[in-house]
Amino acid sequence: MIDFDVILETKKVRLRPLQKEDLSQYRQTTNTPSLWTYFTSDLSIDNELEKWIDTACQQILKQQRLAFTIENKANAEIIGSTSLGNISYNNKRVEIGWTWIAKEFQGKGINDQIKYLMLKYCFENIGFERVESKTDVLNLPARKALARIGMTEEGILRSHTLMTHNRRRDTIYYSILRSEWNDIKKKNNWK
Repeated sequence: MIDFDVILETKKVRLRPLQKEDLSQYRQTTNTPSLWTYFTSDLSIDNELEKWIDTACQQILKQQRLAFTIENKANAEIIGSTSLGNISYNNKRVEIGWTWIAKEFQGKGINDQIKYLMLKYCFENIGFERVESKTDVLNLPARKALARIGMTEEGILRSHTLMTHNRRRDTIYYSILRSEWNDIKKKNNWK
């Protein structure tokens, strides 16, 4: 079972459950409208951000989704968010998603660190058989990142999700299976 109070960390980042008290710090990192092109909400709009945080906190309480706040361990600065959701204990699968990282921290290996922490937790602590991710087919940086860490591209669901500004996205799915985890960990030089 997922521990909805778990804290995961490397030397550089900490993942901890998102809290309503994070709102003011999130306002400082979400105010770039271009950051939300491939996200389902425009968190640069204050009421959208508040609604998004409220929903995440409610889902944590109901144990439906574990939304994490990503912190820079050097100064406890909030630099983004990611989640474990669409949890199926019966099928031993979970989705890693809802991920965003502030512009100034993109391209610095943060995404790889958080994916490692979450994959390790899902496979080694919980014993899930499958971890999946999905993204906008147009989001080439996210697609490259998922492929780079070793996720297998599975297919595209057409007109799958309503995005900001009423655009419908085609959603592309990726996954890693438990039987692949050790090889992927070794390939990425994750310990």
